[in-house]
This record gives sequence, structure tokens and C-alpha cells, in this order.
Amino acid sequence: MATERQRELVLGVLLVILAAVGYRAWTSQSAAPVSTSNPRGATRPPARTGAPPASPFDVHLSALEQERPKPEPAERNLFRFKPKPPPPRPVQPVAVGPPVARGPVGPPPPPPITLKFIGIFEQTGRATKIAILSDGTGVALSGKEGDIVAGQYQILKIGAESIELAYLDGRGRQTIRLTGS
Repeated sequence: MATERQRELVLGVLLVILAAVGYRAWTSQSAAPVSTSNPRGATRPPARTGAPPASPFDVHLSALEQERPKPEPAERNLFRFKPKPPPPRPVQPVAVGPPVARGPVGPPPPPPITLKFIGIFEQTGRATKIAILSDGTGVALSGKEGDIVAGQYQILKIGAESIELAYLDGRGRQTIRLTGS
């Protein structure tokens, strides 16, 4: 019972000390000293010899007694309207001919192949490689060189880290890396 009471007493003292340290740290951070514009240890420029240095409170009273320039007469009259400027010239329409053809226009290129190359299956005794592809819907497709995949693509070449596919008509040849892009 005495040890439990001692623990509570030690814990209370530690909480009071922690609160005092926290309060001290809090007040010292909020009242940070104002820094000067000149860093400590900065050297001053050498003083000019002859004339005393000008102080920031040096007022030239003789400049205040000099004659000031008079305002010039203004040409602007707020109560008089100026004549309207003439309307802009009408723009002459430029004759535009038929569009100029810039080379032969063929059919648009086929859309990119959206299959992803996810792996290669090889048997140790045979030289044939089977590529495993995914169409993104969870269906795994497979084929070897020359096979037709998904009814519209032909596998042209299977490499170690990539595969070459094309549409059945030979257009849109595309290399797909094993990473899927």
C-alpha cells in the first residue's frame, strides 16, 4: 500500500514538473526577441572624412523656404465633351479559297491495342513460348506466335519482356511490354 502511495506521489511531482517545463517552453516561444536588420558582427562602411555623417533626423529647412513650381494650366475640362472619334474603317473580307491538301489523306489509324501482357509460359523441353494476355475484364487470353487472340489481334513475336501484336489486316503494329504499358 505504501509503494502504491509513493508511486502516486512521484507521478504527481513529475506531472507538476512537466507542466512547469511546458509552460516555460510555451511562453519563451511566444515572446521571441525582435531581430535587428543588421546581423551581429557586420562591418560598418568606413566613415567619410571631412563632412559629418548625415543623421536620419537631418532636416533641410532652407529647402522648405525655396519657391515651389506653379501648377501648369490644365487642358482638360471635365464639363466639356470632346468630339467623337471617326468610326473605324470597314474590314475588307479576304477571299479564302478551298483548303489546300497537305498530302494524301488515308483512313484514320486503328485504335491502340488495349490488351496487357502479363506473362510467358515456357516448357523446358520445347522451344515454343505461350504469351498470357489480359483484356482488363478478368479474362486471361493466351497464344503463341502467329495465333489470333480475342478474334481481332495476331501475335507477331514473343520476346523475353515484350510482345508484338497487330490487327488481323496488319495495321496497328504495337509492342506491349511485360509491365503492361
